[in-house]
Amino acid sequence: MTDALKARSELYAIAEGQAGYFTAAQALEAGYSYPSQAYHYKAGHWLRAGWGVYRLAHFPNHPREALVRLRLWSRDRSGASQAVASHETALEAYDLSDVLPADIHLTVPTSFRKAPPAGVVLHRADLAPSDVRERDGAAVTTPLRTLLDVAASPLSPEHLEVATLEALSRGLVRRRALDEALRAAPAPVAERFAFLEPA
Repeated sequence: MTDALKARSELYAIAEGQAGYFTAAQALEAGYSYPSQAYHYKAGHWLRAGWGVYRLAHFPNHPREALVRLRLWSRDRSGASQAVASHETALEAYDLSDVLPADIHLTVPTSFRKAPPAGVVLHRADLAPSDVRERDGAAVTTPLRTLLDVAASPLSPEHLEVATLEALSRGLVRRRALDEALRAAPAPVAERFAFLEPA
């Protein structure tokens, strides 16, 4: 395999797991020099999707590509992504509610300093790895963490109840885990779950 074919294959493998997106650093690691990257952008093979972020021009559309693109946008100086889809956006990702958020909700570390793009709401919290899961190339808060987050938000009681009962019935959240989390949660959050029958 020639160097060009190897680089193309490696870049495609990266982009395939990221809804067609990749960073300039990832392209460099795959074997594309910066002049080569400029060529592929100018030739229309790659589309610019933000500072240092590209998308393969003919990659199929992906249902969560906005979340993947924002995940790459949020990367720190070391290249580690910081943003996790959360709140109403996570409810939508798990199909737990008919809420259609006007904005994309992301949770970022408390030390995060980038200004959000238009249409993005940032929530600051230092999430534990156990609060995050991969879903279609995007990082999303777990269903349990999502329920706790939206309970602490202005989401209507009706939407919270529907989302909670749906998560429990589908096995996305175990009742014991929810009860344990509510015992440790602030009182205003725990009180939002008063609709649950005693376990």
